[in-house]
Amino acid sequence: MSFIDHLEALRWHVIRAAISVVVFATGAFFAKDFLFHDLILGPSRNDFWTYEMFCKLGKWFGSTEPCENSVNFVIQNREMSGQLSMHISTSFVVGIVLAFPYLFWEIWRFVKPGLYPHERKNSQGAVFFVSILFILGLLFGYYVAAPLSINFLASYTVDATIENQIDMQSYISTLTTMTLSCAFVFELPMVVFFLAKAGLITPEIMQMYRKHAIVVILVLAAIITPPDISSQIIVTIPILLLYELSISIARSVRRSAVDRLNSELSNAK
Repeated sequence: MSFIDHLEALRWHVIRAAISVVVFATGAFFAKDFLFHDLILGPSRNDFWTYEMFCKLGKWFGSTEPCENSVNFVIQNREMSGQLSMHISTSFVVGIVLAFPYLFWEIWRFVKPGLYPHERKNSQGAVFFVSILFILGLLFGYYVAAPLSINFLASYTVDATIENQIDMQSYISTLTTMTLSCAFVFELPMVVFFLAKAGLITPEIMQMYRKHAIVVILVLAAIITPPDISSQIIVTIPILLLYELSISIARSVRRSAVDRLNSELSNAK
């Protein structure tokens, strides 16, 4: 294919991806009650699933402190068109999130014809695993990272006379940032998989720089979560596990490459 033909093929992939985003965003827009009351504003209420689980877990360990940490703040809007614009922008973000598996599939369909046969074979299931990791990251961010941040920041005060009245845009920005950050961080194994396929990273390099990676992960967890040690530990543990899983993936990729090379040499003889 010529360069113009490649651009034409890419154009149709982009158009189909854009249509999928618009379809999901439209559905999210009309599902306003569920989207905002149940989903987005869920972590702002004391009956949210995460807070109840932490309360039960605290009672199991003989502590009632998690049950006493109630979420107490008011979400407000101070702009005439604030709720409408936030409704539209939030629906668009939700549309991208819901369409993400299809978006990646369209990208993969564009890239796949340029791969060698053995690369296509070794990359089977890429769309599935990318989608699964993205969903797991979303769930972890929504049910763990975001509630911890919201609970800490909303209950933090410098003086008892100051009431927390959180702007709607600030609340939704915090929620989406926490959730999407975790979703993309959970893609680490797939990133390592493709880098290992390209020969840009090896398991020895990852093991050599494991201590440096732990420091980076701790810093990343500190950025994602509020300055609370327990919250940082809760977020750090799964990221460390993902890093160790990535080392195993890089080792498996290299083993497959060595086996394929040995098989080619044997056939050549």
